[in-house]
Amino acid sequence: MENAALLIAIIQNAIDGIITIDERGKIESINPSACLLFGYAPEEAIGKNVSILMPPPDKEQHDEYLSRYQQTGRAHIIGVGREVVGQKKDGTLFPFRLGISEVQYSGRKIYTGFIHDLTREKEAEDKLKEYAAHLEELVTERTKSLNATVEKLQLTKEELSLSLEKEKELGLLKSRFVSIASHEFRTPLTSVQLSASLIEKYAEQFNSPNIVKHVGKIKGAVGNLTSILNDFLSLEKLESGKEEPTYHEFNLVQFAETITEEMQGLAKQNQNIIYQHTGTQSLVSLDHNLLKNCIVNLINNAIKYSGENSFIGFTTEINKQECIITISDNGIGIPEADQKHLFEAFFRAHNTGTIPGTGLGLNIVARYTSLMNEKIDFKSEVNKGTLFIITFQMP
Repeated sequence: MENAALLIAIIQNAIDGIITIDERGKIESINPSACLLFGYAPEEAIGKNVSILMPPPDKEQHDEYLSRYQQTGRAHIIGVGREVVGQKKDGTLFPFRLGISEVQYSGRKIYTGFIHDLTREKEAEDKLKEYAAHLEELVTERTKSLNATVEKLQLTKEELSLSLEKEKELGLLKSRFVSIASHEFRTPLTSVQLSASLIEKYAEQFNSPNIVKHVGKIKGAVGNLTSILNDFLSLEKLESGKEEPTYHEFNLVQFAETITEEMQGLAKQNQNIIYQHTGTQSLVSLDHNLLKNCIVNLINNAIKYSGENSFIGFTTEINKQECIITISDNGIGIPEADQKHLFEAFFRAHNTGTIPGTGLGLNIVARYTSLMNEKIDFKSEVNKGTLFIITFQMP
C-alpha cells in the first residue's frame, strides 16, 4: 500500500503529462500536468476515447490503429519520443513529444503515454529559424551592397587612373609651356631692357624728365615681368621635383655684397640697401643658386613694399652653430590676420593694394629653405615694417 501511494504521488506531481488508456483507447487516468496541457478536468477526460486529445486526421488514424490492433494483435501507437500534435479543449493545437509504453496489469494490457510539452522549444526553434532567415537575408543584402561598392570602387579606380593620366599629361604640357614661355619671353624682355637702357643713355643730352620717367616705367615693367617668369619657372621645377639642392663651399660675404650691388640698381629713389656681416668666418657650404633666389626674393619684396627715402637692412652672421641671414624693412608690414597664410602659394596680404606681385615669392623661399633642411621665420607689424630670418645649421 505504501509503494502504491508513493507511485500515485509521483504521477500526480510529475512535470510531464501522464495518461493511461485501455485496449479500446479509453482514458483510465490523467495526471494534473496532462489536464493543464489539454485544458480538461479529470472527470471530462476519464472514460472518453483518447482521440479527443488529437486533431484530424490523427483522430481517425488512431481509431484505425485500434481496429488494426484488434485484428492483428499488434499495436501501431507504441513508440518512443515521437513528436506529435495535440488538441486542447478549446481547439488550440500544440506540439509535444510522446512516449508510449505497454504495461501488463491484472491480466490486461494498459498503455501509458508520457507527454512532454514542446511549445516553448518550438517557439524558440521558430524564432531561431526566423532569425537565421533574417540573417541570411541581411547577409544577402550586405553582399549585394558590398558587390555594388566594389563595382563603384573599381569604376572610381578606373576613373581616377584615367584622371591621373590626364593630370600627368596636363602636368607635362604645363611644364613644357612654362619652360618654353620662360625662355621665349626672356629674349624679347632682355631686348626691351637693353633698348630702354640705350634710350636712357642717348636721351641724357636732352635732359628730358619725361623721357627719364617713361624709360623708368619700361625698365620697371620689364623687371616685374622677369620676376613673374622667374617665379613661375621656379614653382614648376619645385612641383615637378626637378629642384634638388647642390652644396658647395663659397664666400658668403662676397656673395652677399654682389647681391646687394645688383639689387641696389632696382631700388626706388633714395632707397638704400645696407649690408653688414657679423663674425670672423665667411665660408659656408650651401646651395648657391637656391640661397640667392631666397635673398633676392626677400630684398625685392622689401623694395616693393617700402617707400622712397628708406633703408633696407641685409645682414649675415656666422657662428659655430648657425648661419643667420636677415632682411628687414620699414614698409607697410603684414596684417596679423594674414600672417598665418603668408607662405601659401598665390596668397597676398590685404594691404598690398595695387603693388604688383604673384604671391609666389615667399612660397618659393619657404620651399627652397625646406629643401635645404633649414627654416625661415619673420616678424611684422603694419606700417612699421617686416623682418625675415633664415637660419642654417653649421656642419
